[in-house]
Amino acid sequence: MVKISVSIDVSDLKKAETFYVEALGCSKVRDQRGMSIISAGNCDIYLQEKKEGSKPIKGSDVVRSYQRHWSPIHLDFITSDIENVVKKVIELGGLKEGDDSWDGGSIAYCVDPFGNGFCVINE
Repeated sequence: MVKISVSIDVSDLKKAETFYVEALGCSKVRDQRGMSIISAGNCDIYLQEKKEGSKPIKGSDVVRSYQRHWSPIHLDFITSDIENVVKKVIELGGLKEGDDSWDGGSIAYCVDPFGNGFCVINE
């Protein structure tokens, strides 16, 4: 059996931990060698402090940037209180970039303080 976990590079580990725990309701699991491991339900998230401009892979021309960026893979946080979660996201340094709604549901397109996009979805 395979368990999925997610790793998120951040430039400030304590700020990231506060953001994901307080804004998105994740739980702190433990610290581990320069990482903070948090949990969102049955998914562990490894917050890893990495310097801006550092290379994710030796010999690569790609460097880490914490400006807003797009990735085809992102996290969705499901909640019954989307308005309160989005309010906390903004209070803790994130952004709401847009939203959408449909019969019985809504979504907020957000970004964390490190440029990583995610969605908050009303369950």
